[in-house]
Amino acid sequence: MSTRLATGGRLLDRRRPMDFTFNGKRLRGYAGDTLASALLGQGQVLVGRSFKYHRPRGLVASGAEEPNALVNLGRGARLEPNQRATTTELFDGLTATSQNHWPSLEFDVGAVNARLSRFLPAGFYYKMFIHPRPLWKYVYEPFIRHSAGLGKAPTEADPDTYEQFHAHVGLLIVGGGISGLQAALAAGQAGKHVMLVEQTAHWGGRAPVDGVTIDGMPADDWVKNTVEALENMPNVVLRTRAMGAGVYDHGFVTVYERLTDHAPEAEGPRHRLWHIRAGHVVLASGAIERPLSFAGNDIPGVMLASAVRDYVENWGVSCGDRTVVVTNNDDAYRTALALRHAGLEVVAIVDARTTPDGPLLREARDLGIRVLTGKGIGAAKGGKSLESVTICAQAGEGAPLEEIACDCVAMSGGWSPVVHLWSHTGGKLTWDAERCFFRPDPTRAPTGADGQPSVTIAGTANGHLRSAEALCDTAEAMTAILGSDIQAAEAQDADEGPLVPVWLMPQGAGLPLRQKMWLDYQNDVKVSDVQLAAREGYESVEHTKRYTTLGMATDQGKLSNINGLATLSQALGKDIPKVGTTTFRPPYTPISMGSIAAEARGEIFQPLRKTPLHDWHADRGAYWEPVGHWRRPYCFPRDGESHADAVAREINATRQGVGLLDTSTLGKIVVKGPDAGRFMDLLYTNMMSTLPVGRCRYGLMCSENGFLMDDGVVARLDDDTWLCHTTTGGADRIHAHMEDWLQCEWWDFKVFTANLTEQYAQIAVVGPKAREVLEKLGGTGLSAEEFKFMDWRETTLADIPARIFRISFSGELSFEVAVPAGRGRALWDALLEAGAAFGITPYGTEALHVMRAEKGFIMIGDETDGTIIPQDLGLGWAISKKKDDYIGKRAQMRSHMADPDRWQLVGLETLDGSVLPDGSYAIAKGKTANGQRNTQGRVTSTYHSPTIGRGIAMGLVLHGPDRMDEVLEFNTVDGPTVKARIVSPVFYDPEGAKQNV
Repeated sequence: MSTRLATGGRLLDRRRPMDFTFNGKRLRGYAGDTLASALLGQGQVLVGRSFKYHRPRGLVASGAEEPNALVNLGRGARLEPNQRATTTELFDGLTATSQNHWPSLEFDVGAVNARLSRFLPAGFYYKMFIHPRPLWKYVYEPFIRHSAGLGKAPTEADPDTYEQFHAHVGLLIVGGGISGLQAALAAGQAGKHVMLVEQTAHWGGRAPVDGVTIDGMPADDWVKNTVEALENMPNVVLRTRAMGAGVYDHGFVTVYERLTDHAPEAEGPRHRLWHIRAGHVVLASGAIERPLSFAGNDIPGVMLASAVRDYVENWGVSCGDRTVVVTNNDDAYRTALALRHAGLEVVAIVDARTTPDGPLLREARDLGIRVLTGKGIGAAKGGKSLESVTICAQAGEGAPLEEIACDCVAMSGGWSPVVHLWSHTGGKLTWDAERCFFRPDPTRAPTGADGQPSVTIAGTANGHLRSAEALCDTAEAMTAILGSDIQAAEAQDADEGPLVPVWLMPQGAGLPLRQKMWLDYQNDVKVSDVQLAAREGYESVEHTKRYTTLGMATDQGKLSNINGLATLSQALGKDIPKVGTTTFRPPYTPISMGSIAAEARGEIFQPLRKTPLHDWHADRGAYWEPVGHWRRPYCFPRDGESHADAVAREINATRQGVGLLDTSTLGKIVVKGPDAGRFMDLLYTNMMSTLPVGRCRYGLMCSENGFLMDDGVVARLDDDTWLCHTTTGGADRIHAHMEDWLQCEWWDFKVFTANLTEQYAQIAVVGPKAREVLEKLGGTGLSAEEFKFMDWRETTLADIPARIFRISFSGELSFEVAVPAGRGRALWDALLEAGAAFGITPYGTEALHVMRAEKGFIMIGDETDGTIIPQDLGLGWAISKKKDDYIGKRAQMRSHMADPDRWQLVGLETLDGSVLPDGSYAIAKGKTANGQRNTQGRVTSTYHSPTIGRGIAMGLVLHGPDRMDEVLEFNTVDGPTVKARIVSPVFYDPEGAKQNV
């Protein structure tokens, strides 16, 4: 059985014992332990049950690739299911329970599924659950819902906090092994802004465990010295417990950092999700050892050779009293040597190769370890723990030659580079037939916008498994990135002989053995399942994956994919490269939902967005209105003032003197590039490519179905740059709309877009006295002759660089001033001071809405509802007749869109001066087929106008523009109908004299 050794454990602090519980049993480990090493140190070999057959499962690995040891961690509100024991650092008071069993781990009634395995082969659910149909609702579905999942989701609210960070770095290095450290050192010394992340709590990777010598010193010492040097560089950021989760286009990388999992008593967030933009990304993500496929390879006690070595060297834990090492390569001999040097018994090394040779093998024989060549394991025997293995000829069918009693098998089927992150962003792979793994194809690397490689993979992850090769490869990669010659650290490790591919042990195993060879430990996928899928026509590896659930467990096939792919290729009689690979998708390992949500929880499930002037508004008692994710002032009520009174005061003050409006929330999207004009013409209904530099133009944007989706003022900044203003709630949506068309349809356009909404504060200075206020702050050339309506210019106001647009949404003389967000409050304060003599009055969104309605200006979301086209709103003038196409044009040619009976925009005045109910329908004669009254229009916007002194409304009415002065009846919720007259939608200053003054 497994046990803690009296000495050893390079990561342990034996002076700090820690108590923890597993399934209610009180156990003890040490600081530096993982939960996995602590369990093994206490003799706990059985850690869980498999999903499908509920077979006993023990530890297989020592890192993120572990498929079996998933536990419920914590209790109550801090319960977290499916946590890997191998990556969970031990802390005092840790509580864990095993999963997927009932009533207990040792006795699980679900194990009866294993007895029924002949009736539950791969894909049985596709055949079984189809008929008879009534059984689905009453038997199958309830059973599936009850059986689904491994752990149980918590039922209480999570009390911990989580956060997200955004960072820009010149070079991001993922992986803190010796390759990653050498890359960071070279880049740091070259003055690069570097960030190095490592998913474990320790630097150096496998080199310290494997006895590597670097620059004449043990790897541990070299790692320590290198980390100290990096810590002293101000341009280098080091983060442990930070896993590279996903790599995306344009140098965008997500990194998942576990901050306090190892110290839950510490203050601060539990997890952090980094959003990183990197000039270049270096992947030094290492490699993962593969298991071997032999009968009984899932019995607790059968482990990866590298994991057995890790537990001995890192944590001073013996995984068994009597160990058999089985391998097809030299690396597993390191495990045998490590065990022997720790005073443990290695019963035999079973090597599938017929004539292996090399210094590691010779050293093992010199230590008296029995080496069996050309042999394999015919079957491992045991139940909840390993009892023995039978030895057979690898070239045979599995006939036992001898049986060896043992309680641990250390298996090694070779190594596979971790190419997941490389693949996330489009990097391609090539098959290395000599070493039997997929490695990155350097000729098909991910590229950036400039066409140059944006991601470099180096070291072991690039297929160089020996330390000296890995460091040389890293030096070559950094030489190419930095443009200067980088010298590799000199590493020494033992020579290794060639690997012999072993996908089946023994190679002629019959069906009874193949039905006990496990590929995917968690999902209970066997060699025979993949072969069955091939016989049933699933020749694509992606189809086989879904038919068998191979690689769909929480480890995402880290141990099973290559072996499963090789098994499928043999069943189909094809070479492995021709069968293809499955698709690697982020995240590399599971990340917490808390880190994804971060602050978006509870009352701020949608994060609140605040303008640079938010605090000023709050201090003045603003009544807030939610607009998308923003909070905008609805009005600024004074003592004893109702909201309606406040709105009326703000409107009157603005129309008679000067008002201030915070318009920072309006979308500001820059469209730039040689093809930007062509793109703008397709995006908007009117011509934008002809817009002169220094001028603005109102534009409409339609969806591909022809419906109006946004409007706003567009300014041309220079020959190939346009600034598009959008509605507050539409900025993110419209930017996504632009990118969708650019990336999916017009991918060859030389156009870039950037959403700069939060980069600028924007303030509207509105009213007859607006020009005088700006002139007091140093504004010049603001006369109507020098600065025409729909002009814009760069200037300085109150010593602040500003961009002024002469545009109006109120019908008054108006200037919108944009300044960098950090200067917004300073400009606002300066405007208030300069306008004090004119009674300057801040106003909110409701005053804005009333004033725009008085002028007959439409509002997206009021006059539009997803079914409205520009022609319905009398905006046909904004549709260019000079261009061939724009998004939505063809849709607007449909017969329904051109129907003369579509409701049209008009103004509405109640006969009694009251305010029409919002959304009220105009009643028509007769009734519909279901007995409801016919309608002939509806109210889209309705307000009391202090300027007009009565209720005003805008609405869509059948043949409305042709029915001026006609009186309609509108329904109310509970009272009598209200009569209103059809009028022009422009209630105030129809000639536009006020805005053009």
